[in-house]
Amino acid sequence: MSTTQTIKSAKDIVLSFIDALNREDFAAARQQLADDFNFVGVMGSRHGADIYLDDMSRMKFKYDIKKVLADDSDVSLFYDIDMGNATTIFASGWYQIQSGKIKAFKVIFDPRPLLEKQSS
Repeated sequence: MSTTQTIKSAKDIVLSFIDALNREDFAAARQQLADDFNFVGVMGSRHGADIYLDDMSRMKFKYDIKKVLADDSDVSLFYDIDMGNATTIFASGWYQIQSGKIKAFKVIFDPRPLLEKQSS
């Protein structure tokens, strides 16, 4: 049996994570994250898987994946994120996998639509 048959690929781990978030199955999403997971985004950062998922359980974003790029333990997604309140943004996320878990995640997007909604 080959390694690819017994160990989930980095791409599979990330796609399982996104699927769990879209289904609001935060316990399943948590299984894909390392305990010391780090998130860095345009609007802030979170350190620790439980802290990050606490935020996600309140925000309930939905992800519409447009493209997946995978290179060894790195996965990049291009997606539309439905942030609720009729706000959808196009973003790119870079996920880094270590020991079968998402260790780090960075996201970039144009924050102007969010800032405009906050100021109105």
